[in-house]
Amino acid sequence: MTLTERAETRPLSSRDARLEPWRAFIEAHARITRRLDEELRAEHDISLAEYDALLNIADAPDRRIRMRHLADRVILSKSGVTRLIDRLVLDGLVARDTCLTDARGAEAVLTSAGMDRLRRASRTHLRGIEEHFLAGLDAEDVSAVQRTMRAVAERACPSGGADARRSEADTDG
Repeated sequence: MTLTERAETRPLSSRDARLEPWRAFIEAHARITRRLDEELRAEHDISLAEYDALLNIADAPDRRIRMRHLADRVILSKSGVTRLIDRLVLDGLVARDTCLTDARGAEAVLTSAGMDRLRRASRTHLRGIEEHFLAGLDAEDVSAVQRTMRAVAERACPSGGADARRSEADTDG
């Protein structure tokens, strides 16, 4: 009998076995992202969301990406990504430009100051990933966690996985 089948025979409670892995994931995610954000803010005056946006722009061809693709990659609404990019533009880390392939669209373009900030902040970010995430895993579990989380993400959004988003960005300019 599966967890779901067993759980369906009794009322939902905080002891439902389906909730335990979910709660563990949510708690780990919240604690780690909070720590990473605090470290980036303290050492580089940049939030984790800003760092993530800079990293996604840097990974895009010619270090420019359509705003709607960036919103998908950083899991923000269009208005949320607009506010985030507005802050990065004010800081001189990103420029906003007309889309090269569609003049109706806007693109975020990484500036040299943005690339410099990203390079400096990446040391802190990678150190945090090592200390707060990878150090909690056995070496043989790292690939299993990566494979499992990719499968979970793909199942949650089959047409919007990371590979699909990379392909769109590569063909969309």
